[in-house]
Amino acid sequence: MTVRTGKLWGVGLGPGDPELVTVKAARIIAEADVVAFHSARHGRSISRGIAEPYMRAGQLEEHLIYPVTTETTDHPGGYQGAIDEFYAAAAERLAAHLAAGRSVALLAAGDPLFYSSYMHMHRRLADRFEAEIIPGITSVSAATAALGTPLVEGEQVLTVLPGTMPPDELTRRLADSDAAAIMKLGRTYPAVRKALADSGRLDRAYYVERASSERERVLPAGEVDESQVPYFAITIVPGPEPTTALPHGQRSAATPFDGGARDGTESGENAGIAAVPSTTTGTTAPSPTTSAAAETASTTPGSSDDETGEVVVVGLGPGDSAWTTPEVTAALAAATDLVGYTTYIDRVPVRAGQRRHASDNRVESERAAMALDLARRGGKVVVVSSGDPGVFAMAAAVLEESADPQWAGVPVRVLPGVTAANAVASRVGAPLGHDYAMISLSDRLKPWEVVAQRLAAVAAADMAIAVYNPGSSQRTWQVGAMKDILLGHRAADTPVVLGRDVGGPAESVRVVTLGDLEPTEVDMRTLLIIGASTTAMVGDAGAPRVFTARRYPTR
Repeated sequence: MTVRTGKLWGVGLGPGDPELVTVKAARIIAEADVVAFHSARHGRSISRGIAEPYMRAGQLEEHLIYPVTTETTDHPGGYQGAIDEFYAAAAERLAAHLAAGRSVALLAAGDPLFYSSYMHMHRRLADRFEAEIIPGITSVSAATAALGTPLVEGEQVLTVLPGTMPPDELTRRLADSDAAAIMKLGRTYPAVRKALADSGRLDRAYYVERASSERERVLPAGEVDESQVPYFAITIVPGPEPTTALPHGQRSAATPFDGGARDGTESGENAGIAAVPSTTTGTTAPSPTTSAAAETASTTPGSSDDETGEVVVVGLGPGDSAWTTPEVTAALAAATDLVGYTTYIDRVPVRAGQRRHASDNRVESERAAMALDLARRGGKVVVVSSGDPGVFAMAAAVLEESADPQWAGVPVRVLPGVTAANAVASRVGAPLGHDYAMISLSDRLKPWEVVAQRLAAVAAADMAIAVYNPGSSQRTWQVGAMKDILLGHRAADTPVVLGRDVGGPAESVRVVTLGDLEPTEVDMRTLLIIGASTTAMVGDAGAPRVFTARRYPTR
């Protein structure tokens, strides 16, 4: 039987005004099973804000958060290594939906094939799945429209240049061009202005910021305060001599750009597009005729820029909704925004008007910063964890990030949840009935040498051990190494409990001995409980009961 796969749509959204989205793009956004969009680490997606009037309530969303934009990174492959790894992981997230037969609309501000991140997904997916591109109005067209003068005519040649080009090369190309559009401004603007001056084009150059939005601004390129240039700006050098007076100034008295996305990276030809930040879902779609400025206001958390909300970090419990506490349920119901790993966000029922910000499980710090930023702008933000948020989960990440002075005054609360260790233990009895330790085998945030030292110390102290994050597709050897360490202190017949997806539809709980523990049967969704010398296994071999004695034997 042939398995039907989904279709990938590269959806061009135009420069920012939702009314400039094409009829076809609006239809595909509304029909798609999944809407995917990029943002920088602050979490505010311009593309999603543009598309929101055309989205359905409760539509599946994939929020692809860049791990790095212009800042430095400690990735072993440097900036390019971090970005390549991100694109590969993002493509596989979309591929999972496509393989399941879902259509995916990947949003791109401007046009999908014009300085767009969509291209990186297309290269990785179009050879496996059907793909179609919906073109969009570019920021070059929008900026020229804002000027109200022809860009090129007759035999004139238009040159599109990135502001990140080396200054000498940018100067040479500007001198040789009939007309030019310079993209990717932001921190590059001082070098761009110098290149315009050195090429003799500064007097004919115009700066356009947030073209097509209510906050659109047009200035002669030489009059711009270079310290206030956002990434979302473009410089235009028209070919024909203007025959009418050009606009000068800002279209509205809207609050100046807050700089949150300055030099950020979006899924589109960013320079010059209108900033309409939003990461909402499940909201009632406003009319497509809503202005860009009103759209921004309608998607900003809270009711006032001067009102600070709060961040509440909650634990849902391990899997069964019955294990979610009433306190957590009430916090989820009162939230304006939910932030968390996609798998955990999906466990929370969709509520009309509530914004859901789902992301990958390796961006804890970025998630924390996004939650604090939403709260600072008035949102009642709930950060969602599985189990208990204070046990290898988001509470520590949020509190660590909140120590940064920029988040001073943003309240953070933590609400407990049932731990995975307690849930697994309950299925077999009371293996954690005496002193025990919790240890994560993951070496992503601490070196394996530290993990090994702690395993040996706890084993030598003869405590039961709840082992989190024992293995993954990239970590396949740690369970075997742990077994060797523990057998140096524990008997081979020590009971070991393997609990997988406890409380979920694929729940599996088994009891084996330490000597018989097979590392290949353990994955990331498994929690292990290693008994102490006082842990006993009793009852039927098919359904054993395990407990750790409350009293220690006298010696």
